[in-house]
Amino acid sequence: MRLVVARDDAAAARAAAEFVAERLGRALVRSRRATLALSGGRAAAWLLAALAERELAWHGVHLLQVDERLVPADDADRNWRTVLRSPLAARLAAERMHPMPVELADATLAARRYAETLIAVAGDPPALDVVHLGLGADGHTASLFPGDAALAERRELVAVSGHHAGHRRLTLTLPALDRARAVAWLVTGADKTAALAGLRRGDRALPAARVGRTRARCFADEAAAGTAG
Repeated sequence: MRLVVARDDAAAARAAAEFVAERLGRALVRSRRATLALSGGRAAAWLLAALAERELAWHGVHLLQVDERLVPADDADRNWRTVLRSPLAARLAAERMHPMPVELADATLAARRYAETLIAVAGDPPALDVVHLGLGADGHTASLFPGDAALAERRELVAVSGHHAGHRRLTLTLPALDRARAVAWLVTGADKTAALAGLRRGDRALPAARVGRTRARCFADEAAAGTAG
């Protein structure tokens, strides 16, 4: 996994956006469609804003989610609200935006429905063109947390997590993430320095380090990389 260190969080997001747009462009040339799965977290908003500045055939891009909290559509903790408020939303075709169906009362059914969506837009088994991932200070990524049963899932594409920070969540599983053609990590903040070091050395005690690394590139600011002056 190659690490790209930028001066600050905004510069890291712009560098990540350049990589993501380039890989989506390749997919659009290849098949006139592309798939991007977006994680939650504060960095997602920066990435979406930077992507909106890129000239791309956005109408051909399917936007999916890596994870989502099991909360109502209008809840402030809903990741999808970040997508809808982003400048990129207006450039995407409504029928190619695929939020996780967390409004369903049955979380297991919601996970199964989203697995069907993945297959419909990215093949069977699904191979997403680009997956954006973040990194928690505890080493989690997507909603794959240390000790959570979802981290051990090897058959299903989408799983339901346990309670973390007050919410259960839907999350793509390691099998779904590992089939991605490209993975773009975006890691910012000094609180991520230890986790990023563990990710880079492949410390499998961290959920993030269990994601395949051969097609991954990590974009970090100086604070996360531990190189800030």
